[in-house]
Amino acid sequence: MIETLNGTHETVNYRENTNLRIYDNTQFEDYPTHWHSPIEIIMPVQNNYRIEYCDQTLSLREGDVMILCPGVLHHLLPAEGRRYIIQAEINPALNLREIDSILALFYPALVITPEQFPDIYPHIADLVTNIMKEYSSGAPFFEASIYAMLTRILVMIGRTHAEMFNRLIYDDTRQRQYVEMFMAVCRFIDEHCTEDLTLDEAAAYAGFSKYHFTRLFRQFAGTTFSHYMNQKRIAKAEKYLADPAQSVATVAMSCGFSSMSSFIRMFKIMKGCTPSAFRKMYRPTSRNQEPW
Repeated sequence: MIETLNGTHETVNYRENTNLRIYDNTQFEDYPTHWHSPIEIIMPVQNNYRIEYCDQTLSLREGDVMILCPGVLHHLLPAEGRRYIIQAEINPALNLREIDSILALFYPALVITPEQFPDIYPHIADLVTNIMKEYSSGAPFFEASIYAMLTRILVMIGRTHAEMFNRLIYDDTRQRQYVEMFMAVCRFIDEHCTEDLTLDEAAAYAGFSKYHFTRLFRQFAGTTFSHYMNQKRIAKAEKYLADPAQSVATVAMSCGFSSMSSFIRMFKIMKGCTPSAFRKMYRPTSRNQEPW
């Protein structure tokens, strides 16, 4: 399944004239630790499937749906059976700020099961199956149809997350206001993460005390303000490093890091390699036609 691997970076060979690569996978094969720019959705349909990521091993059951965010290192272990594997470039195909915010909410990955997400699981499992059918059909505008379904999946996840956050807010009149506020805060951070943006400034933008903001932001985003900031900075750094004309030092400064050492340290934490090693692994995406 992995056709082009340089170090740990997989260059996904998308289907011709699309930003998609989708597999009905039955291979008993080890796919070593790697990462790639598209989002990945994995759903076993026959037997379980094991995945290693972020220093943990996860066993997906038949029908479970796992969504891996772009850039996450993962290892797919050999297993008998069958699974659907969807790889889709989110940007620029879905160049929406809300999509980036939703992905940030469940970074690095999310597993959707009937037990944990009873309200949306049946719909998402059906959408994954329909994406496979649409891709195989090759019907006119199949790519647009698939991205519409992917958007629907992400919107359901985002709204479910918002509802869970609302349950933590006891004042009903403030529930929607808080969700909208923290979505705005995430967009504010996205736009200013390369600047010297402080926790105090983010809290002031939201209109909360620093203590109240810290608690609510962690509940909403599932991570701390500083970790969210660094995720966004490293994501921008990945794009800049793809340009050989920019030095690593220039990229570090452009992405809001105060020193090379702090940039290299955070990049290794987030990506598992140094910025220089990442640059060497980068290759422009090729587009090979699949045999259909």
